[in-house]
Amino acid sequence: MISIIKNNKLQKGLVFVAIAFTLQSCFVAKDYKRPEIEETENLYRTDNLPSDSLSMADVSWKTLFTDPFLNQYIEEGLQNNMDVRIAIQQMIAAEAYAKQGKAGYLPSVSLGANATHQELSKNGQFGSLFGGGIDQYDITASLSWEADVWGKIRSNKRATTANYLQSVAAHQAVKTQLISNIAITYYQLLALDSQLEITKQTIETRKNSVKTIKALKDAGLTNQVAVDQNIAQYNSARALEVDIETAIFKTENTLSILLGKSAQKFERGSLTNQKIETELKLGVPSTLLSNRPDVMAAEYNLIQSFELTNVARSNFYPSLKLTASGGFQSLDLDNLINANSLFATIVGGLTQPIFNKRNLKTQKEVALAQQEQSLLQFKKALLVAGNEVSNALFTYTSETKKFEFRKNEVEALRKAEQNSDELLKNGYATYLDLLTARQSALSAELNIIDSKLQQLVSIVNLYEALGGGWQ
Repeated sequence: MISIIKNNKLQKGLVFVAIAFTLQSCFVAKDYKRPEIEETENLYRTDNLPSDSLSMADVSWKTLFTDPFLNQYIEEGLQNNMDVRIAIQQMIAAEAYAKQGKAGYLPSVSLGANATHQELSKNGQFGSLFGGGIDQYDITASLSWEADVWGKIRSNKRATTANYLQSVAAHQAVKTQLISNIAITYYQLLALDSQLEITKQTIETRKNSVKTIKALKDAGLTNQVAVDQNIAQYNSARALEVDIETAIFKTENTLSILLGKSAQKFERGSLTNQKIETELKLGVPSTLLSNRPDVMAAEYNLIQSFELTNVARSNFYPSLKLTASGGFQSLDLDNLINANSLFATIVGGLTQPIFNKRNLKTQKEVALAQQEQSLLQFKKALLVAGNEVSNALFTYTSETKKFEFRKNEVEALRKAEQNSDELLKNGYATYLDLLTARQSALSAELNIIDSKLQQLVSIVNLYEALGGGWQ
């Protein structure tokens, strides 16, 4: 007889499982596949499309930058910068959710101890039997487990994992941007130092020129207007010196924030010694998918949305749950831990949602819309990445050409200034010729420094645009 009962229970259990897996054929959670993006091949706007997968992004920033001061500051920034530290905490929070998603396959287990006193009506059915009151004690363990019939738990696990990986990529993006910002700010300081040096030399030269022009006026070779114009140029250079010193002060404060430090002065090299010898290799556009942290983050966001859409679909189908409870229960505390006090309950069942105030349908529609939004954001991230690479490369090429023109301009204007000075002393030129030549020469010298700065900045921008720095 017992054998027959056991067989009947086994048969019912098999039928129950068979029904569940028959229903599963109606819905199977889909696996994510990277969407085909036609724009990938034409992301770079350049006459020489790269065919090699090697990219300068694969080079460590320690190799790219050769200035020891700059490398030291980048190292400090990666350790102390507030944005990096905030990103790390966001990554830790996302990791906790990812761990929770992985635990979705495990059952929920709880343990509790209870003491209950119930007063019964003396005129009631049980009050007359129990003297009006009942005391009951129990120690109960409960278990709840849901079978992942439709892949809902698996999809939720993948979604939380993608969210964690997105936070990791976001952290990498912060590091890449930080390295770029530190390098650009450092180069700006070096450029300002060079401009300040030239300005001080100009001030000294114009100070001597004022003495010379006064002597020429006393000799009757020029007039007071020439003297006043030279004095004005001298004071203009002094004012420019103050502006550059102010810019240096503010730029040092900017670097302090990037390094997570209080405002201070920084040791540094010189602009003329800055050399970046790494070959400017772009790599094929598809390498942006694995090098650019923001592009990777956008794809992980798409994966998360895709998996949450799977979860929203699976909510329309029945859930297979198993619950069990057991422990000790007794009316007498002294007999609580006793073999006769043992009890157990096991319940298994399918729950099919039928009417839920449109919540499930709304969740599915929202999930699909968010998935499409994430896809568009992913495509946009790729387009922006390609645009940044194109701009940085074109800027570097342009500034390299411009630098040669600036050098020729400075040489010509320096000669013009010297010749005008000699001609004025000998009475063959006016003071206006000399003033014009001097002002043009100073502007050209400041411009050539800026051109050198823009070359360095464009290389840093290209390195960041290709996804370099976080490896």
